[in-house]
Amino acid sequence: MKSTKPFDLVLFGATGDLAMSKLLPALYRRDRAGQLPADGRIIATARSRLDRDTFIARVEAAFGDHLEADERTQPDWHRFFERLDFVSIDADTSGGFEDLAGKLRGREDRTRVFYLAVAPNYFVEICEHLNAHGLVTERARVVLEKPLGHDLASARAITEQIGAIFAEDAIYRIDHYLGKETVQNLIALRFGNMLFEPLWRRDWVRDVQISVSEQLGVSGRAGFYDRTGALRDMVQNHMLQLLCIIAMEPPSDIGADAVRDEKLKVLRALKGLEGQSALRNTVRGQYRAGAIAGQPVPGYLEEEGVPASSRTETFVALRTEVANWRWAGVPFYLRTGKRLQERAAEIVVNFRDVPHSIFGMAYDSGRPNRLVIKLQPDEGVRLHMMAKSPGDRMQLRPVSLNLDFAEAFQQRPPDAYERLLMDVLRGRLTLFMRRDELYAAWSWIEPILDAWNEAGDAPKPYTAGTWGPAASSALLAREDASWHEED
Repeated sequence: MKSTKPFDLVLFGATGDLAMSKLLPALYRRDRAGQLPADGRIIATARSRLDRDTFIARVEAAFGDHLEADERTQPDWHRFFERLDFVSIDADTSGGFEDLAGKLRGREDRTRVFYLAVAPNYFVEICEHLNAHGLVTERARVVLEKPLGHDLASARAITEQIGAIFAEDAIYRIDHYLGKETVQNLIALRFGNMLFEPLWRRDWVRDVQISVSEQLGVSGRAGFYDRTGALRDMVQNHMLQLLCIIAMEPPSDIGADAVRDEKLKVLRALKGLEGQSALRNTVRGQYRAGAIAGQPVPGYLEEEGVPASSRTETFVALRTEVANWRWAGVPFYLRTGKRLQERAAEIVVNFRDVPHSIFGMAYDSGRPNRLVIKLQPDEGVRLHMMAKSPGDRMQLRPVSLNLDFAEAFQQRPPDAYERLLMDVLRGRLTLFMRRDELYAAWSWIEPILDAWNEAGDAPKPYTAGTWGPAASSALLAREDASWHEED
């Protein structure tokens, strides 16, 4: 394992929700675990005209909401806050970059990380200011939050402009789903055990389902979300990355390029969805007023900041295939949406049924084996099998073997951002998207967007608190399949 060397981490957008709720708590926990070196500094930046003490007071208040009480101890507070500094920076005017340069002067030999937790339209501008002020050293890295572009052309433009300043191996395109403990265990499950490998192919797998459901609505992000939609916000990055890990061939090792080469092959092998094929194999929806956990919630068009005529999708379901020898003909179903019945993220591998039942009516042929990999809210792996019920008759019923990570390891696993931030500081690129992956993902997504625009149909309505439009279930029913919606 690479050690963590002295560093300067410059966090742009430090007063925003991502920084306060995820990034700074993640760094605090890694510091508390003893993984940050003594000479490791965190320089927060934002437009706000704050002094250091006021910023630290804001962080302390935020930590009260995002850390457990037993994590907030005085020695840990003091050590972490000693690392923090603050600089007010306005990317529009370049104001404050000279102050930042002053704080970094004389530390060119340290690892230098610029984390851009800001709107994507500021990515290029900030990088150009950093370069103009001589802050991009040989040891500098930049972390880019999604979304990276609105389409293939804009993704290329952002990538090429930032690529003129930072080398490709210094650009970390972050996807927090890849930092989840269960995703790491998915890699271990597939490539650290021989049990599943002979079954991980078209001969034994009936279908694969990837679902990410949210109970939240747009949550004050209407301006961003209405320009983006569920296909760009979730499918183009999170869900395609999960599909790649499920479907990829074994890499030669766990190194960054070996893993990313195999993921790229999956993206390039995805069966394209264009024109009528896209319309037949995708469902787009938009939530209407309903109830979540017994509480009434407004429809998408009633959310503050959403145009009354908006056709932005808040739900997407689609069917695709990976056109290669391992997976040819196996349906991959993807589903994501807001204001759904539960908050959950899971991958379900449904295996084929037995070719012939020797048990007659005692065997429930509608319950084939399946592997359920849960990403949230609880992380774990469950294998559903058939077993004999107690008694004197040969009566079979489904049972499950359950691996609960929290119970199995008796410790809190690192949060996704904790792992990914440490990977950035240590220079490990395996869990970050390469530019050719980004281009391949957008190349596959764009024809779907084009087909929707040409058709001009409005998204199908669904009631908040349900599992989305009925057409989503019909998409699977065509092949005698259904969404997995229970443990």
